[in-house]
Amino acid sequence: MPRRTATMLASTLMLIALLCAGVFIPVPYSEMSPGPTVNTLGDHGGEPVLQISGRKTYATDGHLNMTTVRVTSADYRMNLVEAVYGWLAHDNKVVQHETLYPDGKTEEQSTQENAEEFSQSQESAKVAALKELDVPVKSWVIVSTVVKGSPAEGELHAGDVIKAVDGTAVKEPADVAKLVTKHKPGQNVRFTIVPAKEQTVAEKEKRTPTKTEDITITTTTSDDAGEKRAIVGISAGTDHTFPFTIDIKLADVGGPSAGLMFALGIYDKLTPGSLTGGKFVAGTGTIDDEGKVGPIGGIEMKTVGARAKGAQYFLTPADNCEAAARDTPEGLTLIKVDTIEDALGALKDLRSGDTADLPKCGT
Repeated sequence: MPRRTATMLASTLMLIALLCAGVFIPVPYSEMSPGPTVNTLGDHGGEPVLQISGRKTYATDGHLNMTTVRVTSADYRMNLVEAVYGWLAHDNKVVQHETLYPDGKTEEQSTQENAEEFSQSQESAKVAALKELDVPVKSWVIVSTVVKGSPAEGELHAGDVIKAVDGTAVKEPADVAKLVTKHKPGQNVRFTIVPAKEQTVAEKEKRTPTKTEDITITTTTSDDAGEKRAIVGISAGTDHTFPFTIDIKLADVGGPSAGLMFALGIYDKLTPGSLTGGKFVAGTGTIDDEGKVGPIGGIEMKTVGARAKGAQYFLTPADNCEAAARDTPEGLTLIKVDTIEDALGALKDLRSGDTADLPKCGT
């Protein structure tokens, strides 16, 4: 066999071997890509995304699109060829697997966490919108989750209203941790609660709950990476009662990042006139009860997805602006927002056509 032929054959075989290795060798990466974008002012799956009853609503136009990111599942194992393709592709992003699924989180755990965050984001969006409209909302601190195998398991339950800890009134979720960690591990802490069942009945009967219980729990030592401290194994959250019904109908979406756009959609439906001026606005960002907008992951994928759908403007959390501005899709203007008031102010400028002073990312 001539040397040249032998060399070419050997090179071909080596290339085939490398390709096979690339296909079969798993790498510790996951992939993100643009997901669906949905107009919060419109319909999805045949029904309105935002459904409000018991309060006058107004016609809307334009778009206030929430955006999403698709990610490979926790169980999916990417191979080398897929990773290289993802790195080269403009519309995809390859990241460390543990970035999306830290501490070996399973697909089931991730789905559950995303569902809980999505539910909480809807509640905060409602509160933020109604506060901006000066509509009163009743709030109280509740047991959000109970850790399996913790001292609180079987003693406290999700939905229990926490009135006090050791006799000190609780006004916000952070108060619970502060009061518990005043103890040393092994000491008792006393919770004054309204059981979840009593709270539910009282809400249906439109009365103030009358039944409270004192529950004493022995603290244990935290086992996370932080400073050792006394814990009982719960996380506290906030529940609300609204003066009318607001339902958000959007299945197969998780995480907290649609909060801002839900809040703006609710605000638009409850106020006369057009909030967008007929323009196509998309955006992202978490939101808390006070209207503060927080950063999210996958901002580059969300701007690509929004522009592909037709968005002209993208409401961008201030902390995401730097990353988003590095590769902004052509024809998309990134507007920096830190609060719901910032977003409403920017939309006012868009309606009036006075865009010179818009707080744009990268300027």
